[in-house]
Amino acid sequence: MIVIEFKLKGKAQQYRVIDEMIRAAQFVRNKTLKYWIENQGCKLVDLYKQCAIMAKEFEWAGKLNSMARQASAQRAIFAIQRFFANCKAKKPGKKGFPLFKKHTRSVEYKTTGWALSADKRCLTFKDGFAAGKFKLVGSRDLHYYAPDEIKRIRVIRGADGYFAQFCINVERKEESVLTGEAVGIDVGLNHFYTDSNGDTVPNPRYLRKSAKALRRAQKRVSRKKKGSRNRKKAVNELGRKHLKVSRQRKDFAIKTALCVVKSSDFVAYEDLQVKNMIKNRKLAKSISDAAWSQFAQWLEYYGKVYGKIVVAVPPQYTSQNCSGCGNLVKKTLSTRTHICGCGTVLDRDHNAGRNILAKGLKQAAINLNTVGHTEINAFGQSDLYLLVAASTSKSTD
Repeated sequence: MIVIEFKLKGKAQQYRVIDEMIRAAQFVRNKTLKYWIENQGCKLVDLYKQCAIMAKEFEWAGKLNSMARQASAQRAIFAIQRFFANCKAKKPGKKGFPLFKKHTRSVEYKTTGWALSADKRCLTFKDGFAAGKFKLVGSRDLHYYAPDEIKRIRVIRGADGYFAQFCINVERKEESVLTGEAVGIDVGLNHFYTDSNGDTVPNPRYLRKSAKALRRAQKRVSRKKKGSRNRKKAVNELGRKHLKVSRQRKDFAIKTALCVVKSSDFVAYEDLQVKNMIKNRKLAKSISDAAWSQFAQWLEYYGKVYGKIVVAVPPQYTSQNCSGCGNLVKKTLSTRTHICGCGTVLDRDHNAGRNILAKGLKQAAINLNTVGHTEINAFGQSDLYLLVAASTSKSTD
């Protein structure tokens, strides 16, 4: 599946109709969840049947396309299933009981209720709301894909306009050239990451750089009277600034992950529990600004697209163990240099990157049933080619 996004260009009246569509989708989702709460023990299939009942009972729900109502009910069903899965797995802490939504920003259509123009530059909604025709503004082209490959359309209301995301049922595969390089990546706050070769990428710190402008925008919101038009304008301006930071962070994660995957055949990174790490209130803001989880997700994605091996390894003792002899050398967070009795003197993150690479190669060899070569020094360039080839053949079977 790939997602292509376009900005919807229309009139102010059409945008107000989209807002009504989003409110109807939110109503269906909340009504479905309410039925599940009041009828404990009902099957999830029965929740889909409530969509047709709501369409007859409420006029605004009936205006929404039938498949759009099902997609809205599906959101509640996914939340219920996730709650049951967390309970079954005995997840510590809160299990994520489904809650009612108050500020929904999107509505989903499946294969009906919309139509593309002949040149695939305009999108028309054909359900009871009759939002009309919108021009699609974007750099991508839908001509490469057949209409039946488009499985869903999500309409999103953002701080800077309305967008349509097309979910297309195609598998993306890119040709790649094997480089024979293997790399271990240790993410951090001083540098965004340090690899096993000692190379570093600076941490951009987009939120820190925009903090002054965000504080100023937040003050403007606080000074405006609640419910006034000026307050809505100030809230929109604040939302745009936060959206810019989010997009900068995402763009950096995508480009950095793509560079790492294209330049290496084997990538090992730490499987960090960021949710637990941000409980440290002194580091939470910096950790969130670094977006390590987003970077890891794009590493995994590009690994599949380019046919490279990307392995997540446990982070325990990667900074404490010596990459030269394996002995434990305890260090505090303020200690930035690794010094071992065996004579190994490295930057703390460089030492961790080498340990991550060793763990990743060992883990990949076990997962792929490779005979021998379980140590980092035993892997040569030819062995790495065999490892990549084995992974590629396994993924295509």
